[in-house]
Amino acid sequence: MRGIRTNRRAAALGSAGVFVTAALIAGAVAAPSASAGTRHGQDREARGAAIAAERAAKTGIDWKDCPADWGLVAPIQCGWVSVPLDYAKPYGKQIKLAVDHIGNTGTKAERQGAIVYNPGGPGGSGLRFPTRVTNKNPVWANVAKAYDFVGFDPRGVGHSAPISCQDPQEFVKAPKLDPVPDSEADKRVQRKLAAAYAKGCAERTGKQTLAQMTTPNTVRDLDVIRAALGEKKLNYLGVSYGTYIGAVYGTMFPGHLRRMVVDSVVNPSREKVWYQANLDQDIAFEGRWKEWQDWVAANDAAFHLGTTRAAVQAKWLDLRATAKKKPLGGVVGPAELISFFQSAPYYDSSWVPVATVFSKYVAGDTQALIDAAAPDLSDTAGNISSENGNAVYTAVECTDAKWPTSWQKWDRDNTALHKNYPFMTWANAWMNLPCATWPVKQRTPVEVTSHKELPPVLIVQSTNDAATPYEGAVSLHQRFKGSRLITEKDAGSHGVTGLVNSCINQRVDSYLLTGKLDAADVTCGPHATPKP
Repeated sequence: MRGIRTNRRAAALGSAGVFVTAALIAGAVAAPSASAGTRHGQDREARGAAIAAERAAKTGIDWKDCPADWGLVAPIQCGWVSVPLDYAKPYGKQIKLAVDHIGNTGTKAERQGAIVYNPGGPGGSGLRFPTRVTNKNPVWANVAKAYDFVGFDPRGVGHSAPISCQDPQEFVKAPKLDPVPDSEADKRVQRKLAAAYAKGCAERTGKQTLAQMTTPNTVRDLDVIRAALGEKKLNYLGVSYGTYIGAVYGTMFPGHLRRMVVDSVVNPSREKVWYQANLDQDIAFEGRWKEWQDWVAANDAAFHLGTTRAAVQAKWLDLRATAKKKPLGGVVGPAELISFFQSAPYYDSSWVPVATVFSKYVAGDTQALIDAAAPDLSDTAGNISSENGNAVYTAVECTDAKWPTSWQKWDRDNTALHKNYPFMTWANAWMNLPCATWPVKQRTPVEVTSHKELPPVLIVQSTNDAATPYEGAVSLHQRFKGSRLITEKDAGSHGVTGLVNSCINQRVDSYLLTGKLDAADVTCGPHATPKP
């Protein structure tokens, strides 16, 4: 679940944006775990992953200054890791993954290796991770003394053999159709668009590549990156969809893992990945949307949007109806409004900016809202465009698991949910509907489970998270024996470890620096509520 960016999906699962819309090389390769292959009937892929990792350990990474247009300046360095497109054919076609790193800030004696990061998506780039060091982020200062910070673009993303499903110029066109259908005819138009998008993924990316856009392959890529770094065992930080990568890595390569923090957890249950997970998300978003409205109402002196949730909701519905009748600036309709306003249920850091823009609109300043919610028409540079992020999201979720092919099921489930949870439901449905007519074979998700080689894992989760509901953290905690769960109670920001909350920050530091966990699960109070 990637972070909010203007006019691109914010996080994993369909609701993330609405566009219906080193150590010595020797000894770096750990033997493949038995669970990496035989347990899942993936013998050929397991052997292929071991071959690729051994090859990467010998090759290493040729670190150099990053390309100027990547926006990553020294001392951050960039490089490439080659992986098989298809792990069943390790000597076949290879693709290059973009990686970057910055060395630990402490002494040589303090160094504990590298920590690799994934921010979510599917479709999110991790290349900004080393900037937490160059920007002197205080939350990560202690961990940075001990670890090199390593980021990467997963397969298909950004600079790593990017994929596409639609012409980027077409992707940013606005306004999109109102996600909430008024008639069966509206639904037929949306179904046609979703089928065309699925077809476009096959045509623009190719079925051979599309079929390999899976979480297990990204997990194998992660293990190859580990080997290329010269690390015998992986230290990993995953947020949002990055937690699912971590859960599958812990299942497939438990003996290759040293320490792992997963933050804001995707439910790893086979029954949830991915159709049901998106429906669960719709419910959670509605709750978090109401929490934001309560906060706006409590701060009416600053925003003048009403002193009750109902009053704020009434202004939202009025804005939505106005934009439906005549898109603001000709480009901001209901779909674009949802894409902008959904950042508030995602992140507390968006509460003030979104409320401020909303307040300005109600006071008569329409341009502020147009500037904030209109599509970025320059966002068409294929490999780093919002279209690319959307394509990867769709490709991974659609290929990872079997989705319903019956429109009647989609219609029945989403119609029922929309009655009580209208904020995101239909927008989310149309985002994911290409999976109903997906042009390549859909896989069976990995059964995420514990193994005797798996080290203790630290799980961090807020109770009111909209993008990854709390039950996901509980599910992973139950599956990974010896794991510890830190719960941030009465909070709901997506991505907890980057926020200032000493109860959480100190425990993450302690685990990554010493390997120690509390004797039992911990409940922390919430981080500070935003102030206008």
